[in-house]
Amino acid sequence: MKILTGVLCATVSVLSASACDLCSLYVVTEAKEARPGWEVGVAEQYSHFRDWREDGIKIPNEDHEFIDSSITQFLLGYRFNHQFGLQVNVPVIYRSFRRVIEHDIVRGRESGIGDVSIIGRYRVSEKLWEDGMATLDLFGGLKLPTGDASRLSEEAHEDDGGGGHHHPSGVHGHDLALGSGSVDGIIGASGTVQWRRVFLAAEIQYALRTEGRFDYQFANDLTWNGGPGVYLWLDHRGSAALQFVVSGEWKGNDKMAGVRTDDTGITAVYLGPAVSATWGERLSAECAVDLPVHQHTSGLQIVPDYRVRGGVTIRL
Repeated sequence: MKILTGVLCATVSVLSASACDLCSLYVVTEAKEARPGWEVGVAEQYSHFRDWREDGIKIPNEDHEFIDSSITQFLLGYRFNHQFGLQVNVPVIYRSFRRVIEHDIVRGRESGIGDVSIIGRYRVSEKLWEDGMATLDLFGGLKLPTGDASRLSEEAHEDDGGGGHHHPSGVHGHDLALGSGSVDGIIGASGTVQWRRVFLAAEIQYALRTEGRFDYQFANDLTWNGGPGVYLWLDHRGSAALQFVVSGEWKGNDKMAGVRTDDTGITAVYLGPAVSATWGERLSAECAVDLPVHQHTSGLQIVPDYRVRGGVTIRL
């Protein structure tokens, strides 16, 4: 791959400045996703849940319920060649919350390892031309039941007299569980198109859920993100880019003992800026903010009023 990069740089060095950008774009791509060998990284997503929505309509959160959720993902991956790689993601979750149970205000926290996932990624296509390039990757894998799913037991008692929520609450057991207790499938695709210093990047992922602990089954869910961006700085040493990101999710209602719940479905769209940077062919980092512009829920749920995401990856 270093030989290919060197040949590319030598070839375009005699062309225009925009063609030199192509060589730099290729180095950026190497740093972000295509360099063979080991990679390690850490990613963080912090979400603040405060807004109440009932059937998509925002209502007052009179008891000031909230969830502060921090998910730190540790990743270890190995790219066998330019096309194929494997990655293991280990999430460490910390959630603090305030909610109402039987008219009482309850504060608490949940923390521990979440559900570990193993993902394979395959580069289907990579096209280069004088002023830009395009890539397309497919990925898929499994999510394993390593996280504590004991909070899901609360779902069986929400509507009866056995310690459920007699006073309405937007914070449910499925919101606090660290895992699902199920083996789930993950499939998706990601791609980029770059022309000179302008680019468009997008990713879509679909999770196929199975029944987990306490006869609880999370619904299949679709997540996606993408948008246009521009490289503010781009040369052989590295890059810095600004992107306008549109992201979203769609999830149906979960099932409890084969019966669909009525307070777990959501369709949401978020907007926000993202910045990313690379240095050489080994280091990449990014940070993004997601602000909700549309959140439609089934039943009463607490939803995030903002999310902050970031991560650093090092190719060894």
